[in-house]
Formats: sequence, C-alpha cells, structure tokens
Amino acid sequence: MKRKLITSGSSFEEEIGYSRAVVQGDWVFVSGTTGFDYNNMSISDDIVVQTDQCFKNIISALDVADASLKDVVRVTYILPKANEFKLCWPVLKKYFGKIKPAATMLSAGLADDRMKIEIQVTALKS
Repeated sequence: MKRKLITSGSSFEEEIGYSRAVVQGDWVFVSGTTGFDYNNMSISDDIVVQTDQCFKNIISALDVADASLKDVVRVTYILPKANEFKLCWPVLKKYFGKIKPAATMLSAGLADDRMKIEIQVTALKS
C-alpha cells in the first residue's frame, strides 16, 4: 500500500516536519489545520473567519487526496478557549450538517497565539 504525502505549502510543515495530509490506501488523515490563508500566510483575528478558512484548507487537502468532506468519518476540534466553541457552530453545521462525522472538541493551547481553532479530520474514501 503506497503512502502519499500532501503539502499545503505552509511554512509550518517544513519547519516542524509534517504533512498537511497523509493518504494510506483509502484512508486520508488531515493534520490539525488552522485558519491561516496559506496563499499569503495571514490569519484573521475572528474565530468564525478562522473556522471557515480551516474548512477551505481541509477541502483543498482532501481534493488533492481525491476525497471530499463527504468522506470524513471523524473530526477533532481544538480551541484554546472552550467557551468560544459555540461561535463556530454555524460554520460547522454549514460544512458538516448533513455529513455528521463522529466529533470531539478539546480545549488546549495552540502553537501560535493568533490561532483560535484547529481542526483535524480523518476520511475514508468512498
């Protein structure tokens, strides 16, 4: 079973030594993805905007893996401030409202204080 590594071009991937996503057979493992716009390495200070950008970044990685959001079976949300999670719900419903993957939300510090949310997904290509 061949392994495929996917990059987004984020400087973090090179500096830290990880892939945006790894494809192993029909499985796609997307790393914790933040709200950075990788085209210009900028990030909004609004958690809702960051959440939407997270999904754009995840969709991009899944696309390279020949998968889509409908293939996502598991999602993990990580937020430094758990009480801000509810602000994200409309965006989460927009993307996952019909897909309904298994989900977990954790509160933990993130690598950069500008980051307000990080989203990790696992997909099984259909």
